[in-house]
Amino acid sequence: MSALALEELSAIAAIYCGRGECEVLEVSETNGISFRIQISVKGSSGTDILLKLLFHLPLSYPSSLPNISLHSEQLTRTQCLAVRARLLEEAASHLSEPMVHELILWIEQNFLSVIKEAEIPACDGQSTQSVKTPEDDDIWTVLLHLDHMRAKGKYIKMVEKWCRDLDLAGRLMFMGRMILILLQGDQQNIKEYLILQKTSKVDVDSSGKKCKEKMMSILFETKVQAEHRRFQAFEVKEYSTLDELQHEFEAAGLAKLFRRICWGRNTRLSFPHFIQAYSEIITTDFNVAASQAHIGLQP
Repeated sequence: MSALALEELSAIAAIYCGRGECEVLEVSETNGISFRIQISVKGSSGTDILLKLLFHLPLSYPSSLPNISLHSEQLTRTQCLAVRARLLEEAASHLSEPMVHELILWIEQNFLSVIKEAEIPACDGQSTQSVKTPEDDDIWTVLLHLDHMRAKGKYIKMVEKWCRDLDLAGRLMFMGRMILILLQGDQQNIKEYLILQKTSKVDVDSSGKKCKEKMMSILFETKVQAEHRRFQAFEVKEYSTLDELQHEFEAAGLAKLFRRICWGRNTRLSFPHFIQAYSEIITTDFNVAASQAHIGLQP
């Protein structure tokens, strides 16, 4: 990563030093830098609106643009999309120079005008058609595997919150010791989910200390196909039998994937076999779709 990015992070951490204002999520020689900033802006009625900005600076930053996501419990999803779109436009005008602090100052000064331009009244709880919502071509399905959850209750609440904030649907599935997460939504939002999952302290280690998720694997990712079901919500479900789990996969249009992970009708699910089957599918049935775009952590 560039020295400029590290210097900028240090400066931002010094400026936004209040409680909860700046949280460094990751500083990595392979993934770049991820951090979250919380700021307060004034809404149209004079009320304070809390914005949570997640920045991911790739290794090539500032020669390439940062990945930005924005969330607020006081704004609708379309309002957040409008603000994020303008932030990305503004970022393009600062290419090749450190820009994060400039972007934060810009949105603090221009929040109301951005909302007005998009013709979306802030804090009224209503969405409009001014902001384009994801079309079917932008909807992806991804299947994740988690090795374990020690702080299960807290972990589930975090996953539910992320899916709610990012407008993702799907299932968190438990069967015995197996934990699968099936997500469906806008590709960029899934990218942001994966960043949160890998960089947030969502669980505890064997000593009870908070820790990040280090054993998540992506088993399957593709654009939504014609045979895939469009989920309407995100749900947490537990299954006591293989047949129940199979029904969930079939309902999602992933029957072929499920058949290849099973040894037979009455056998128990073998996870190493699951991974092997996934590899076979990616190189055959979904080779074209998977090669078009990989969700991953890289922007």
